[in-house]
Amino acid sequence: MISRTGIFFATLALLVTPALADPFEHSSGEWREYHRDWLASCPDAIHEDATDYYGFSCFASTGSQELNSANLPAYKLTLMRNRLTGDLDLAITVAADNVEADTSRKIILAFGGAAPVSLDFTTDLETRYNTINQFYVVDPALKAELIERLKARNAVSVTLPLTGPKTNQTVWFSLRGVAASLDFMATYARRVAQY
Repeated sequence: MISRTGIFFATLALLVTPALADPFEHSSGEWREYHRDWLASCPDAIHEDATDYYGFSCFASTGSQELNSANLPAYKLTLMRNRLTGDLDLAITVAADNVEADTSRKIILAFGGAAPVSLDFTTDLETRYNTINQFYVVDPALKAELIERLKARNAVSVTLPLTGPKTNQTVWFSLRGVAASLDFMATYARRVAQY
């Protein structure tokens, strides 16, 4: 039987260990850190002239339980921090097999206990960086409001309008780890040489 002192020190070790965690270098050359249900990442170099966000951004995301044929999440929620300006972006990705986003209808974000937020593809969302399936929130005020909600809540349900065999897909995304991921990106965005 374990003594009370042993239980105390075992519990203390579990509480302290995550606080001491450091980013780890992935084989792809990114520095990554897991924050509960989110994975935050900063590439090990900043390419200021890059034509895609990967060259000059840190990012954090969570994905759906459903996977596509590439064994990746069929749907993703992603936050990005521009390492040159500090600006944040919020994007929703539709990467399921045999479907596309139906841009004639709206994406609905439902946070428990609050009115749903509708995102129109023509006014509220845009694609960037030669992507066709990653939709960025355009309006800075709306984006800031949504990011604050992501930080304050435990989960969000996102209803995606689709073409193909499915006409709608509601995906539950955990928000546990959003605040820590934002902290990681803010801390490590400009510290490439210090990893």
